[in-house]
Order: sequence, then structure tokens, then C-alpha cells
Amino acid sequence: MGHCLYLPLDTEATVTATTDLEIAIAAAPATTKHAPVLVTPDDTDLELRGGGNASRQVNSLMLPDFPADRLHVIEVWTPGGNWSSYPPHKHEHDRDGEAELEETYYYRLRDPRDGWAVQRVYSPERDFDLVQTVRDGDLLLIPWGYHTTVAAHGHDLYYLNVLAGPASKRTLQAFQDPCLKATQDAWPDAGIDSRLPFIPRYPS
Repeated sequence: MGHCLYLPLDTEATVTATTDLEIAIAAAPATTKHAPVLVTPDDTDLELRGGGNASRQVNSLMLPDFPADRLHVIEVWTPGGNWSSYPPHKHEHDRDGEAELEETYYYRLRDPRDGWAVQRVYSPERDFDLVQTVRDGDLLLIPWGYHTTVAAHGHDLYYLNVLAGPASKRTLQAFQDPCLKATQDAWPDAGIDSRLPFIPRYPS
């Protein structure tokens, strides 16, 4: 599980590594200066979402109640063969039941050499349909459209979600594809994938 350091606008910081690490830097325009906040694994809750082969593990680092202007940050782990961000959903309009959010996905695979996943982004109203193979270290911007991800069988997937929306309305409301929304009705009977959780709060 990751650590997250939130820094407000007009702030400088120095990070000194004492072990090997990977740092992802995300930014969005801000107008209000909030206090710096360090989020550790102890500060977050592990959540298992979905059911059956749509099960995944979620760690929310910066949710709507976080004191920031625009940024939201979430980590997701998806076992090989499972679907994630499912049913497909979108967040492109500021309206009841939906937020206006741009989003990036940063992908890591447990098997960096051979692992892969598939990201689909589609928008019937724009006559747009992208089905993209993603590999370890890829980054994809999703400014609009329904989207969902599937990890190839045998290749566990991690992705870092960074979302940004209007500073005046911090929310993660998403509108699910009405054609596929009912697929989650079977989740209670399917239960959570027995491989989850597979990322501990702290590695041994």
C-alpha cells in the first residue's frame, strides 16, 4: 500500500529516499491553500469491492472529504482474470448522480515483462470506442466516456487512479452504463474472489 503526501500550492518540499521506491507526482490547478497532509497505510481503509470475477481491492488515499481543491487519489489491485472499474461507468457531467472528473490510470503488473491488461473507454454519444492493451508503466488519460479494465489471466494488476474535478464540488459520483448496470446484482451470491486481499497494509 502506498503513502501519499499532499502539498498545497506555492509549496516546496524535499524527498530523501532511504530505500528503493517509486514516486508518482500528480497535480491539478488549485486556488485555495490547504495544509500539507501525509497519508500512510494506517490512515486508510482496505476495501474489497465487486464480486466474483469483478472483485478488486481498493485503497482510497484522497477521497471527497480530503482537504484539497481538486485532486482525488485511489489505488486499485485486481487479480489476474478479473474485471475492475466494473460495471463500466463515466464521470463527465456535473449533474445528479454524476460528477465532472478527468482521470488518469497508471498501470503496474506483477509480471512486468510479460504482464498486460486491457482498458476499454467508449462513448456512444461521441461515436468513440477505444480498446487498448496496457502494460507495466503505461499511463492513460480518460477525460470522458464509460471505462473499465480487465487484467489478463495470470497477471495481477495494480493501477493508480488520479482524478481531478471542480474545486467547488468534491465528489466521486459516477454514472454506470445502464446496459450493464444490472450485472452487479449477482455479486452477493458470487462473493468476493478468495485471492483478495492480496496486498497487505505493510509488506513482510
